[in-house]
Amino acid sequence: QEQLRESGGGLVQAGGSLRLSCAASGRAFSMYVMGWFRQAPGKEREFVAAIGWSGRSTNYADSVKGRFTISRDTADNTVYLQMNSLKPEDTAVYYCAADRDRGYLSGMKYDADSFDYWGQGAQVTVSS
Repeated sequence: QEQLRESGGGLVQAGGSLRLSCAASGRAFSMYVMGWFRQAPGKEREFVAAIGWSGRSTNYADSVKGRFTISRDTADNTVYLQMNSLKPEDTAVYYCAADRDRGYLSGMKYDADSFDYWGQGAQVTVSS
């Protein structure tokens, strides 16, 4: 059964760092585009970052570009989101997601509807 499970969330002061992990069960995930989204209270779920199957292609939301880094370890079937220089506005529940219909980022729409599998979410809270 294919599942995604996030870990690594928590409370951090502004300017600090956290690393989220997403463990995927199911061999097929190694061929999928993987992404991170976040949802703050009262707001819609928004795209954060995505990575192609090989790990060589990535894309980021403007709000996190230069601060966050997405990576993947195909051997361990794990995707990471390294978050540096965190700001209070980064506070949200962070979700890992997979697009089973796509391995490359080319031509991709970075919206939640494009992704098929979702984790349960990890809370990230940044205090000022």
